[in-house]
Amino acid sequence: MPDSVDASDQLIDNWTQKLEENAARYQALAERMEGQTVTERSRDGSVQVTVDSRGLLKNLAIAETAGTKRMAEVSAEVMRLVQKAQARIPELLQQAMAETTGTADEAASHIVEEAKSTFPAPPPEAEPEFPAPDRVRRFLPEDTEEPPPPPPSAPRPPAPPPPSRRRRPADDEDDDFGGPILS
Repeated sequence: MPDSVDASDQLIDNWTQKLEENAARYQALAERMEGQTVTERSRDGSVQVTVDSRGLLKNLAIAETAGTKRMAEVSAEVMRLVQKAQARIPELLQQAMAETTGTADEAASHIVEEAKSTFPAPPPEAEPEFPAPDRVRRFLPEDTEEPPPPPPSAPRPPAPPPPSRRRRPADDEDDDFGGPILS
């Protein structure tokens, strides 16, 4: 019976040592992933995002050139880039596992699969459709536009001629003063 106790002790010691080694490798993996980031940039360089290994947004840079775009376009570009950066995390995790814990064990494959379901690949890039603007911006006074022509109406009757002035004949003397004013 002493052999079986010694064998059991040896089995437990081996198991404990293996657990400690695995724990040390997974701790090394966690430390390696802690400082990892993924950065994605838009094609025109107007938007850049950085996410950490947990998928959290760590940096967002929007260039002045993005000011020429509609805000709906800029926000859609930010979201697309964040999702694209997050989708690279499982690949980053797999690479770190290959260097620290190895990818052969079941726990490693489970961790990678979990990361893939948390951060799926982004949908294929298509030209985004943006809603019509909710208002029209005018930069000139509205009265610079020509008013529309008046609607056709019935013809107006001709205007009556202005009243004529009659001059008094020269021989009409109805003044009672009887002579020139200046004398």
